[in-house]
Amino acid sequence: MTGSPDMVAVAAEFIDRTLQNEGAWYRADDVGSRLGGVLASYGSSVGAVRGTVRDALRKFKDLDHDGVVLLASALWGQPKPGAKPVFERRLAAVVLLQSKVGLLRHSDLTRIEGFLRSALTPELAQPLAADVVVPLLAGLSGRDRQRADAVLARWRQDPDNRLALAAEAAGHSLP
Repeated sequence: MTGSPDMVAVAAEFIDRTLQNEGAWYRADDVGSRLGGVLASYGSSVGAVRGTVRDALRKFKDLDHDGVVLLASALWGQPKPGAKPVFERRLAAVVLLQSKVGLLRHSDLTRIEGFLRSALTPELAQPLAADVVVPLLAGLSGRDRQRADAVLARWRQDPDNRLALAAEAAGHSLP
């Protein structure tokens, strides 16, 4: 299996360390104030996040579906117990999923739902909806698409606005 927990842990550490090295205090302050302090920040630029994920995918090129979703979950979580989640780590998870959306399955909508519920900011929820959920759905057909449509129907009725907006975005993008 190319998504082994050891490989995922090494990849997550590589991404985390690189993002910390790319950070700047003034960008971290800007992110902190812009997001109201709900997430910590390393102060890495969006370009640095994208480049770091690109480099990680080259370095860990054998990551399969399970490895990608486990790595996204590792990045989404807290870097240390009791610490605030870090904006750039979560953004890296979004970029990873965007980059590997072709590997994703209808069953991954449950994990993405958890990400949307805990996004804490539209700066994470919007690209998850537009750049992960929409292309994921576009690649589904048959029973997988029916199952995904059932999830979207539930999202449309959910009181969490992020889920309703993601379902709406997915509905508007379909032919």
